[in-house]
Order: sequence, then C-alpha cells, then structure tokens
Amino acid sequence: MNTSGPVDQGLRLIPFRGLRYVPERVGSLAAVTSPPYDVVVRPDGLHHLESADPHNIVRLILPQADTARDRHRQAADTLDRWLAEGVIAPDPDPVLYVYEQRNDEILQRGLIGALALSPAAEGIVLPHEDVMDDVVADRAELMRTTGAHLEPLLLTYRGDGGTPTGAGAVIDHTVLREPLLATTTEDGFRHRLWAVTDPSDRHEIETDLARHQALIADGHHRWATYLRLQREQTAPGPWDYGLVLLVDTTRHPLQVRAIHRLLRGLPVSRALKALTGHFRVQRVEGPLPRALDALAEAAAAGNAFLLAGDGAFHLVDRPDPALLARTVRADRPDAWRTLDATVLHSALLDEVWRIPDAPEHIGYIHDTAAAVEQAERLDATAVLMHPVREEVVRDLARQGVTMPRKSTSFGPKPATGLVMRSLALD
Repeated sequence: MNTSGPVDQGLRLIPFRGLRYVPERVGSLAAVTSPPYDVVVRPDGLHHLESADPHNIVRLILPQADTARDRHRQAADTLDRWLAEGVIAPDPDPVLYVYEQRNDEILQRGLIGALALSPAAEGIVLPHEDVMDDVVADRAELMRTTGAHLEPLLLTYRGDGGTPTGAGAVIDHTVLREPLLATTTEDGFRHRLWAVTDPSDRHEIETDLARHQALIADGHHRWATYLRLQREQTAPGPWDYGLVLLVDTTRHPLQVRAIHRLLRGLPVSRALKALTGHFRVQRVEGPLPRALDALAEAAAAGNAFLLAGDGAFHLVDRPDPALLARTVRADRPDAWRTLDATVLHSALLDEVWRIPDAPEHIGYIHDTAAAVEQAERLDATAVLMHPVREEVVRDLARQGVTMPRKSTSFGPKPATGLVMRSLALD
C-alpha cells in the first residue's frame, strides 16, 4: 500500500534463527512442504500430504487426534522429535531471508523475518478481513504448545517503484548468490531461499521498511493469534514478533482470487427455492470454466454468485434492492456494502438461507473444482465467488474497514515448511 509514515514508525523486520529441514534426512524438500493450513483441502489433500513423506509439515500444522488438546500436544511432540533426530535443525545465526517463488508466468520475491507486532489502530500493519474466534483460539493453542511459528504470513507493502533501492536493491543482489535451498513443488512453482547476513544490507532493509506500512494479504487468523499471544505475556520477548513474508507489490503484484463457500446440509434444490423473489436465478452451461465466465460477466454489472452441487450450474444475480436495504449495514462505505461477500453473508446466509457462520455449517474452500466436487459428494451447495479487485481491498483497509471473513485469497502464498521460527531460540 502506497503510504509512508515517519521514519522508525513503520515496519520493523528483525533476523531470527530459522528452523529448516535437513535435506539429507527427508525424501525431498518438495515432499515435506504444504500449502498454508487453511488451504489444504481436507480430507483428500491432508491424506495426500501425509503420504508424500513421513515428515511432511502438515503433521505439525494440521495434526490429527481425537481432541484439540491431543492434536496440539502431538504437534509439539512431533516437532521436538524431529529436532532431536536432526530432521529439522536451526540455522547457526539469526538472519533475514530472501524468498523467491517462480513458475512460467509469475516471479515473486520478498523478505522473510520476524516482524514487530502492532495493533491495527497504529496503522502499521492493516488487516482487511474479519476473523473467526474459534480459529484464532485453535491456532493460539497450537503456537503455545509448540512454541513455534510454523508458517509465515503473507504481507504486502508498496515500495517507491523505479530503480530498486533499499530492500529491493538488497533482494536483487542477494539472488545472484547460491541459494540455501532450491526445490520445485508439485504445483509447478520453483522455490529458492537465501540468507541476508551482511550488517549493511540488514541496515538498508531496516531503514527502508521503517517508511512503510503493510497490508495483510494472507494470514489474518495467524496475525490475530500473534496479537492474542503477545497480550498474554508479562514482559517483552520473542512473542512481540511474528513470522512473515513481506512482498513489495510495486515490483511483484499479487494475484487475488476468491474463496468459495460450501454450505453443508443445504441441497441445491432447497437453496434455489429459497431465492424466489429475492434474486434472479438462471441455469448456465458448463463445464466449470465456461460457467465461471458467465459469473465474471454478471459480476461486472453487480452482485453475482454461482451455485453448484447438483451436477449443474446456477447463476444467481440481481438481488432485490429491498432485501439489501433491510439486511446490509448502512453505516459502512458503499464499497463495503456492495461487496459480494457482504451481500452473501448479510442477505443470503443470514436472511434467506438462515445458516450460522460456523464450521459445521459453512466450509471455506480456495480451489473452485474442489468446492464443486465436495458439494456434489455431500449433497450440499457450493457458492462460487468472483474475486474482489485489489484496489478495493486496499482502499477499505486504509479506511480501517474490514471485509467479511474469507473474502479474498492473495497469492502465490509462501510454501509452508521451508523456514519456521522457534520462539525458544530468539
């Protein structure tokens, strides 16, 4: 975001001793990585990752046991065992890391470090989405029990553009060296990681970042978890910092995708019947890419959704203005009132379908095809969303207005498992 504050009032990213897999002790670095915990499609994706390598990071971020307490304890025991066995080891010195993700179409580079925490009111790190308390509580207990930050958040800031200076210049000359690691994950992305060890480079990064503020692109629940755990502490220490990846989007623009809803227990036939008199409903032709094109065309003119789960696709658009007037809050900016996610939660979920926003009723799925497949398998309804424009997200964040939870999916997201942070080492 293209705003700057006074020097020393902005972002503060400090080095840390990263925990990393020892390549000789695992099948491959690619086989032990995972998407972020909330992107893993369960159960299929979870089982796939668990079987990829016995040391896959998913056993730490999504441990499996009968109770939450047992899950968190299992993750901590697994991490301790892998450290004792030399499967994971800390780097010898505290460093900042340059991280690169690349495929045939995208190049993204940024800095991984421990970022000083600050509440949203200070305007240094800005959230743009609401969070769910139960998810924050679960992540908090996992972090407490393991004493670790297992996956970096994705934050963006807006550099000055033009010829790279400051952090951008450091990144550019760092990537000319031999990386600490290089691997290609099954999604086709190539990942490389370097250590920034030169004190003058670190000073240049520190001076540059102090002029900027950041937008949380991915990881709102983990950021809220960082802040909750910090408030529990009685003295300054490692809990005052959180593991993040910072990307300058003037140089490396992120992609913005939608996050879809799976409405468990609501068959498509019942969902469509309830829409009578509230929205226009049209059946559209498949396959899925063609139906998504129809959604995009309708979304350009106003609120629109695509329902799936019965083997067909149903375009839902043109909401009744009277429905919106009585269900959507009037004390928010127009940009918030007209968001698809706002209309979905305020008008459809709360009023028309009367579905509580709880995990047993609503699933949040990033992959479009997976959302459709799960809806068909469960006789449920998938609500497919159209992405929000990045400018809208940034504008609302600047105003201090948060969007409904799970409104956006920024990417590419950092691979989980390439570098972690133990709070006991800081």
